[in-house]
Amino acid sequence: MKNSSEHTKGMLAVFLTALLWSSGGLFIKLITLNPMQISFFRCLIAAIVFAILFRQKILKLNPLALLNSISYAAVLIFFVIATKTTTAANAIFLQSTAPIYVLIFEPLLTKTKWEKINIVTIAVCFIGMILFFMGDLTPGDIKGNLAALFAGVAFAAFFLGMKKNDKQYGEASIFYGNVIVATVCIPFLFEMHSLTFSDFWKLTFLGVFQIAFAYALFSYGIKRILAVEASIISMLEPVLNPIWVFFGYGEAPSLYAIIGGVIIISAITIRTLIAGAPALKRKFTT
Repeated sequence: MKNSSEHTKGMLAVFLTALLWSSGGLFIKLITLNPMQISFFRCLIAAIVFAILFRQKILKLNPLALLNSISYAAVLIFFVIATKTTTAANAIFLQSTAPIYVLIFEPLLTKTKWEKINIVTIAVCFIGMILFFMGDLTPGDIKGNLAALFAGVAFAAFFLGMKKNDKQYGEASIFYGNVIVATVCIPFLFEMHSLTFSDFWKLTFLGVFQIAFAYALFSYGIKRILAVEASIISMLEPVLNPIWVFFGYGEAPSLYAIIGGVIIISAITIRTLIAGAPALKRKFTT
């Protein structure tokens, strides 16, 4: 009963994490500042909260953790740029292709063979990605789509780096990634004329809840459930993100984006289920 209770708490924590992550698109759309100004305040606030929550852990730093923080900083900046310059659906779905780059580059780094299922998954996802660049796209959409793709590549690099490094350096990578973003974005503050209360509370929500608390919840949940379960629940983020934006901002994704997103999310979810099947089987038979 105790294990069941802990597992339920873990599932709920990861579910709440996905909800908080998915709010990013709507709040970024609603804030009137430019992407770099948003990134500054969002990450500065997140870094402060992170320092309070993980004050002991952020002191642990090694060279790989620093490289990981640079990759994470790139994810944060490119995602905001993408969300501001193209549709939220394009931004989140294209960033969600990160697992595909992991499947491509991990065998090269580990010098192992590509599995057939991974090759099929990659091919299917690339078909989904092509759909985002079809139809009537403005220069802003193209710029945003490319930024989202870069965010996906950076996210994959961050994931591989975190996987290779010791877990004790995870919090430091996240903390210094936010610090790097805030530092890089300082020059863009001189272009800002004012900061309204409406923008400030939205930025505070992003920094406190969408980044810092979300990570704390995910860290709590991932220790209590299987990795495959966490991966599948996390897929709620790209699904819910454009829905919140549609209802809160009135932005509707294109038909191509919807089809492409369904293809990508379905392919990654099925691949995750197949990869995690042995672990799930052991769980339900013991």
